[in-house]
Amino acid sequence: SLLVTLVGTLFSMTVSVLCAYGLSRTGSLGHRWILMALLATMFFSAGLIPTYLLVQTLGLTDTYLALILPSAVSVFNILVLRGFFMGISPELIDSARIDGAGDLRILWQIVMPLSRAVLAVITLFYAVGYWSAWFNASLYLNDQSMLPLQNVMIQLVQKQEAPVGLAQSIKTGQLSGLAVQMAVMVMALLPVAVLSPFVQKHFRKGMLTGAVKG
Repeated sequence: SLLVTLVGTLFSMTVSVLCAYGLSRTGSLGHRWILMALLATMFFSAGLIPTYLLVQTLGLTDTYLALILPSAVSVFNILVLRGFFMGISPELIDSARIDGAGDLRILWQIVMPLSRAVLAVITLFYAVGYWSAWFNASLYLNDQSMLPLQNVMIQLVQKQEAPVGLAQSIKTGQLSGLAVQMAVMVMALLPVAVLSPFVQKHFRKGMLTGAVKG
């Protein structure tokens, strides 16, 4: 679960920031058509069966990439980032270009330091999404040893089942079934509870500045 959350959040943030910055530059090539294509995905979806067949055809079943790639990018998060980036003073961007800075340097040294609030909020969104996700694992993972924490918790709490190793320990009396359930639930809640206070101060500013103008 930690591996999927860390790698997935890093990948999602990289793609979302690059996409949002490109779409925030009104003179970029084809930005209007790309934006319309992204917006269309918020209202129309290919469906579960085509998505599953695509993942299966790419050979991603029983791999952790199947937990990351199908839900790697959120159009809503890209739009929030884009709105924030468009609110940054154009004079800063123009002065950096006059000094010879390229787009990547402008993004890294000017735009991102000024966008810490919204970046913190979007990072939290992605991290919580990956940490709490269970549906993709139930579809694409057949190996019980690869199940993330949320799927193990579903087995323990709802289905009253346990993975092979835990089931053997509970059956022999080495572990209490109720104690294992409580431990897994605490482990599932702890990371979010620890990270939330550090991002809370950025939450309101990041959301409002990225979505409200004037």
